[in-house]
Amino acid sequence: MTPKTQQSTGASLDERITGALVGAAVGDALGGPVEGYSPDQILERHGGRVHGIVGPWNGDAWRTARPIAPYHKGDGHVTDDTLMTHALIRVYDRVRDHLDAYAIAEHLVPDLMTGPRWIPELEAETILLHRVFLAEKWLAARLHYGHVDPREAGTGNIVNCGAAMYMAPVGLVNAANPRAAYAEALDVAGAHQSSYGREAAGVFAAAVAAAATPGATPDSVVTACLSLAKDGTRAAIEAVCEAAARHGDFESALTPLRQAVAPYDTVGPDYRSPSLGARRPSRLHAIEELPVALGMLLVAGGDYRHAVLGSVNYGRDCDSIATMAGAIAGALGSAVPEEWSKQVAEASRLDLWEPPRTLAAVTAEIFARDTAHRRAHEESFARLGGPSCSA
Repeated sequence: MTPKTQQSTGASLDERITGALVGAAVGDALGGPVEGYSPDQILERHGGRVHGIVGPWNGDAWRTARPIAPYHKGDGHVTDDTLMTHALIRVYDRVRDHLDAYAIAEHLVPDLMTGPRWIPELEAETILLHRVFLAEKWLAARLHYGHVDPREAGTGNIVNCGAAMYMAPVGLVNAANPRAAYAEALDVAGAHQSSYGREAAGVFAAAVAAAATPGATPDSVVTACLSLAKDGTRAAIEAVCEAAARHGDFESALTPLRQAVAPYDTVGPDYRSPSLGARRPSRLHAIEELPVALGMLLVAGGDYRHAVLGSVNYGRDCDSIATMAGAIAGALGSAVPEEWSKQVAEASRLDLWEPPRTLAAVTAEIFARDTAHRRAHEESFARLGGPSCSA
């Protein structure tokens, strides 16, 4: 059944923050067990489309079966997308202000390298650095060991969705202000990524901020993204969203969305065997994950369940696609199924509702400080002969 296009509900900021962050985590957990496979492979493996939380691709052999071992993907376990998102929230909790590349070097990198915590996919308590992918280990190598200028440390890294996947908190701190979210995320992501990987981080944060705007719709979110996105990222979003507009269910959209993003994606048709040109800087290309997440949001009409399930069944890097789609749909106010969130929280041994509470409190502090700064600026500008502004 095709969901009706949803307008943003009258949800409060706290509710939108909770919806976005819980929604991202649940999308991540649903996508994890089928990450890296094609829609046809997913269909064959599960005897149909995935409609909820499923077990590991290789069943009980997950500990040794390649290429997934030693990660226990499935059974409601979140992946590094959620763990990195929560780590960024801990940075906001420490800094209690807007972040930049230096905050990543001074706070996020030590968080990755110290302070053991439960890692669901490893079923062990260890440091987060042991779980993250090579593109995230780059943060420790460049910033902790290499002492590179944080604003430039992302240059030379694999260009992928690694920075974008955890930028939802930046969008929420800048709720209803996509331009500010875009700028802050670009600064933060400079420590991690370059080129279209960094651009995607900015645009994803902007999408979340736009979704948290009262009265927002999937169309208004995409419009906000297109007003900010540059080069191949903009072109990819435009192409995918044009294709998505012709579909009202994810099943019919799976192949057209892949066809639309393929000219901009450097990985190639075989996700596990990337092309020689994969993940290199370019003004012509884009990561695959963000355009597809926005496309699935349009196909679903903003409905959380449909947007996430479309993202999951798309395959390829579907945990990150579902993380992004889930965050945006949750920020719009579409409800995250309670049966999913409870199962993911229990399986992952995570309190999915504590990070949103933390970020909501920090966001209120930041907004109050921003308002005071803005009023001081207005007063000074008026004294210089400029027009008087709001009281």
